Amino acid sequence: MTSNQPSPEPDVAHAGAALGMPAEGPGSMARLGPRVIAVIIDWLVCSVIAAGFFGYHFGGGGNSWTPLAVFFVENVLLVGTLGSTLGHRIMGMHVAKVSGAPAGPLAALIRSVLLCVFVPAVIWDKDGRGMHDRFAGTVLRRAR
Repeated sequence: MTSNQPSPEPDVAHAGAALGMPAEGPGSMARLGPRVIAVIIDWLVCSVIAAGFFGYHFGGGGNSWTPLAVFFVENVLLVGTLGSTLGHRIMGMHVAKVSGAPAGPLAALIRSVLLCVFVPAVIWDKDGRGMHDRFAGTVLRRAR
């Protein structure tokens, strides 16, 4: 016997579904809120390092590009070796290749260059992945 009721709508695919990532928990796509907080943490730490070691002055004075340079170096070194920046680690995230393998130095370099340009970081695909991650072949996953 058939029912006259329409079949239920299929579930809307979650962020990362096309990449084989789970909807929730470890290994799922990192959410926007924690990602923004992680960038703010990293930027503040890099600004303090720029002020302490390179004479950068908050609110003007010194080379205004210094915090960005420190941010770039932090991202290349930490993502390329450990898979996460300080902000990522605090917020429970890590960067990996889409396959799950470590990002590695080349992907970290590509990702960091594009992240410092900023525009690719605010353009997302249907999975919620920034263009900097897409071009680097990486994804920011929840670690916990």
